[in-house]
Amino acid sequence: MDRRPCTLLIIGGGIAAYKSLDLIRRLQDRGMRVRCILTGAAQQFVTPLAAGALCGERAYTDLFDPQSEYDVGHIRLARDADLVVVAPATADLIARMAGGHADDLAAAVLLATDKAILIAPAMNPRMWAAKPTQRNLAQLRADGVHVVGPNAGEMAERGEAGIGRMAEPLEIAAAAQALLDGGRRLGGKRVLVTSGPTSEPIDPVRFIANRSSGRQGHAIAAAAAAAGAEVVLVSGPVNLPDPPGLTVVHVETARDMLRAVEQALPADVAVFAAAVADWRPQRVSESKIKKQRSGAPTLELVENPDILSTIAHRKSGRPRLVIGFAAETDHVLENAKTKLGKKGCDWILANDVSPATGIMGGNINTVHLITAAGVEAWPPQSKDEVARKLIERIANAVADDKP
Repeated sequence: MDRRPCTLLIIGGGIAAYKSLDLIRRLQDRGMRVRCILTGAAQQFVTPLAAGALCGERAYTDLFDPQSEYDVGHIRLARDADLVVVAPATADLIARMAGGHADDLAAAVLLATDKAILIAPAMNPRMWAAKPTQRNLAQLRADGVHVVGPNAGEMAERGEAGIGRMAEPLEIAAAAQALLDGGRRLGGKRVLVTSGPTSEPIDPVRFIANRSSGRQGHAIAAAAAAAGAEVVLVSGPVNLPDPPGLTVVHVETARDMLRAVEQALPADVAVFAAAVADWRPQRVSESKIKKQRSGAPTLELVENPDILSTIAHRKSGRPRLVIGFAAETDHVLENAKTKLGKKGCDWILANDVSPATGIMGGNINTVHLITAAGVEAWPPQSKDEVARKLIERIANAVADDKP
């Protein structure tokens, strides 16, 4: 009996399907048994014969195949797999997954499985950025589906470039392995994550806030939960669904967030990804402030508590690993290095949030990991991929007991 973990690879119909043949080998190199399903569109790019030859067993293509459906084969395929990987995950396949369709073998298996699902999106940059695609991805993430990529680069279409390239086979294989044998690396650990903006009221209808979407913090919380951690997510006001499988505390102001963070302690790891307002109005009007002929009202501000510094400098009950973010618009690395020492945290993730980058509120992030050992530049990648990579580093640090 083959005791290797079984990965069911569903190949979607896009030009990136040719990379899925290499992915089969990369998964096998990591000790996995691979089974394949090809959608009808996928067969326009690669053949069942090629996929089956690499897997060492037949590739499946038809929901109504008499050779496999005599024992409800699509249920058996879903049940026998330890992990389901969809690569490439086209815009159409993502839409059908989000809608719960079951009109072909791939969709039926995806609907029937209770195992972890990892998708590697691949499509034209405009299709990736389209609002329906982003809505569908948000639904899949809310359903607990894991995402790797897409990456930025040149497209198959001549002269086209942007975000939409399928993650490389080695990246997908690493993400699959993390979900299989590394997926519980933070088991028994408690992780605290802050996310989103804070909202500081001026009067009943106006407030001070920022453009943070919360996507990065929510992705980190979801990745930590997928790694087996007990996760508490303290979230400011965002338009995102709560990630499944963790505790979410909703707050509005910086002071609310600090109280929620302190109540969530103790924790082994704390990741402060929230964009907390530095100041708040000294007085909050009980009624809406009206325009006056004398001119604009004077808004006096006071400094908010520094949540990262407060927790990092705790004399007792300090998390073993405290990680902050430095969202900067100029002198990114210099400011982040200064922040690392000033705040007393162990790591800083620095990023350039100038409007031209599209990072604040977008789906892609480019970060530098700054530690006492130095600076590590990470390539542009999705916020889900940044989260997965950060959780891998956290798991290694906790295991080694060295930040």
